[in-house]
Amino acid sequence: MRHILARFGLAGMLVAMLLGLAACSGQDDLHQWVAQEKAKKGAPLPPLPVVKTFESFVYQDQDKRDPFSPGPTEAASSLNGPGPHPDQNRVREPLESYPLDSLKMVGTIGGKGGMEALIKDPQGVIHPVRVGNYLGQNYGHVTNIAEDHVDLVELVPNGSGGWMERDASIALGDK
Repeated sequence: MRHILARFGLAGMLVAMLLGLAACSGQDDLHQWVAQEKAKKGAPLPPLPVVKTFESFVYQDQDKRDPFSPGPTEAASSLNGPGPHPDQNRVREPLESYPLDSLKMVGTIGGKGGMEALIKDPQGVIHPVRVGNYLGQNYGHVTNIAEDHVDLVELVPNGSGGWMERDASIALGDK
C-alpha cells in the first residue's frame, strides 16, 4: 500500500477506487440477462415411445416337442446317461459346506500307511481328512494325501445336463 501511495499518490489511489466501483455497478445488466434467460421456455421434450404389447402364446401341439423344454434325450442323459454322477443318497460331510478355495491345509498326522490331512475351515476349525472323505461344494472326493498337498477329484456340471470329473488339490499353506 505504501508503494502505491508513494508512486502514484493519493490521486492514483482515488482513480483505482473509482474504477473498482464502476466495475461493480455493471451487475445490473448481468442480473437482467440472467432473468431473461430464466424466463425463456425450453425446447419441448419429445414424446415417450409407445410400448409395444406382445401377445402371449401357449404351446399346445401335443405331437411335436416344445422347443423351450429339455427333450427326452437331454433329460435321460442327465439322469441315467454314461459318465460320473454325484451320489445323492450319501450324507454330506461338514467340509462340503465350504468352497474349496476357502479351505486351507495346515498339516498332516500319521505315517505312510494311514496319513490324515489337517484341513482348516473358514471359521478356524481344524478337521482331520482321510482318503475317501469329501471336500468342497463340487463333490470333491479325496484320492491322495501327501505331506504337502491333498489331491481330490471334483464332479462339476458339463453344461449339457451331465457331469464331468475335474482334478483339484489343496497345498500346505505357508502358515
